[in-house]
Amino acid sequence: MRGRILKGIGGFYYVDTADGIISCKARGKFRKTIGKPIVGDLVELEKQADGTGYLLEIFERTNSLIRPAVANLDLVVVVATEAQPKTDPFLIDKVIAIAENKNIEPCVILNKTDLHTNDTLYAVYQNAGITVFRVSTVTGEGMDAVRDFLHGKAAAFAGNSGVGKSSLLNQLVPDFGAETGLISDRIGRGKHTTRHVELVPYAGGGYIADTPGFSSFDTEQMDLVLAGELQYTFREFAPYLGACRFTGCAHVKEKDCAVREAVQTGKIAKSRHDSYVKLYESVKDLKEWKLGKEAKR
Repeated sequence: MRGRILKGIGGFYYVDTADGIISCKARGKFRKTIGKPIVGDLVELEKQADGTGYLLEIFERTNSLIRPAVANLDLVVVVATEAQPKTDPFLIDKVIAIAENKNIEPCVILNKTDLHTNDTLYAVYQNAGITVFRVSTVTGEGMDAVRDFLHGKAAAFAGNSGVGKSSLLNQLVPDFGAETGLISDRIGRGKHTTRHVELVPYAGGGYIADTPGFSSFDTEQMDLVLAGELQYTFREFAPYLGACRFTGCAHVKEKDCAVREAVQTGKIAKSRHDSYVKLYESVKDLKEWKLGKEAKR
């Protein structure tokens, strides 16, 4: 029998199968091959007479994230807003870069259009070639388009506190169970409530996963790419790569850099390039062996 792991707690893995959700234990042999089972894994299992099961095989992953530990995603969705608390574009770009590096399609959902048009961020990500929606969980604007887009896909959601991510998830899956939490007037941001990663079946096909916010996609947690590959995670850079004066241009402060010239002429958003530079500076000294070592911890 085959299925997909929805969550793992205390050594038990809850697998979505044609016979419903089955609680399974894993064989120790996985640690010597693909590693510990994680949420999103496609598996083969043996069902026991008492209704529980044992994982027999974990199929090859199309992609996986280290933190949060989740595999086989079709989408990483960043929920953001220009209303209060306004999302820092760097946080959006960091998650997009991680998704691009893992060959996961990124998407941006700009919430709270009842309070702010979100025009600036919308233009930035539309120009970058990223799928972007403007929605309001209060009025329902844009929600049908999001529902259609998510159909049949496995999507992980991330967003800074207070942007309405939990409210959005609860509208997409009424029994999602995400706590909404009120924005604190004192500090101007919401209190985060999500504790672990879990896939929830989406009506009509697909899965939705909430994640513990942007902190899980930390550059120090080794889900990001090496500096030399970072340029490829900003898809709007593509037409200009190889056109710089110097071979191996980092696109940070070099002269006659085609990417920097595109920023100056408005073809690439300055906020996107600013994020690239900040990310580059944070990973430029990382070595491939170190990334591999940290990923195994």
